[in-house]
Amino acid sequence: MSVLNKLLSECIRDADKLALTIGLNDSDAGWIRTVSEKYPICIPPYYLNLIDLSDPDDPIRKICIPGLQELSETGHEDTSGESSNTVARGMQHKYRQTALILTTNQCSMYCRFCFRKRMVGSTQDEIASHIPDMVHYVREHPEINNVLLSGGDALININRHLEEYLQAFSEIPALDFIRIGTRTPVVLPARIYDDQELLSILGKYSLKKQIVIVTHFNHPNEITEEAKRAVAALKDCGCVVRNQTVLLKGVNDNPDTLARLLNSLVSFGVIPYYIFQCRPARGALDEFQVPLMRGSRIVEKAKEGMNGQAKSFHYCMSHPTGKIEILGQTADGRMLFKYHQAKSQADQSRIFLKELKEEQCWLDTI
Repeated sequence: MSVLNKLLSECIRDADKLALTIGLNDSDAGWIRTVSEKYPICIPPYYLNLIDLSDPDDPIRKICIPGLQELSETGHEDTSGESSNTVARGMQHKYRQTALILTTNQCSMYCRFCFRKRMVGSTQDEIASHIPDMVHYVREHPEINNVLLSGGDALININRHLEEYLQAFSEIPALDFIRIGTRTPVVLPARIYDDQELLSILGKYSLKKQIVIVTHFNHPNEITEEAKRAVAALKDCGCVVRNQTVLLKGVNDNPDTLARLLNSLVSFGVIPYYIFQCRPARGALDEFQVPLMRGSRIVEKAKEGMNGQAKSFHYCMSHPTGKIEILGQTADGRMLFKYHQAKSQADQSRIFLKELKEEQCWLDTI
């Protein structure tokens, strides 16, 4: 059995087993079972052990244990307009220079705030199925200079399948780098440092094309010696490792927490990339979204406790019209925004002001 298959076989996917493991009563087990029928559970024992079971507000618990709020019908299934950017099954071309590929619908841990809850762990309807078609598309669009392998979690692909992607796209001269989107260093680090075949593959193709790992630490408690070991192994292969964090209510919506997180990441060579506004995804927004005005104040206060390298990120929302940077409040109380990336050429780098309500968490109209 491969390292990956062994680790995945140990993940907790059953509501009753989860309830037993963390000591829930029958009532709590019942509603977890109800939620899991709609949005699956998958938690590695490694990550589950990071929970302080004596703390009902533990941030790791909130990230991985289902909550009744997930059954709310408010929010949207496709918060960023992914369906309208799909150019081939499993492949999106929203931003001029980037092709995004949904390589799998699987993760080793199903985050309860996931913006792709509509598909992760369930349907494969949106998953890429034919690599040659995607290679052809990229070759026919020389403006594309990078490919993002996403999912699900791209490092949950079996090694052979991951190598097929790397082999195919590393041969395209127009590509400057290949990105891999993954939570694996955070939630299942042994999949990286214990899998010499995976590391060999990454090392081989890093010599042909720069590989950028975009991982996803959200709280300082996720930074363990095992996670650091996984990051070090990736860097030893020649990969660049960057991080995107989601601002999450009850998890990291605190300036000191954010500052500790990003300063710690820099200390072991992970470069901050984005702090994302939590998307209004169905099954997540009621539990995790932070209002924009409060979020901006949190981020700006957190920067006061960060070194220059730690605050090399953009606070953005991934909107259907593009990645919109949240610049902050003006003297008259309005919010200032700027397109960091835009779907439409007319919006490129556009700066705009909006009047927001204190509780407003998203821009429904621009």
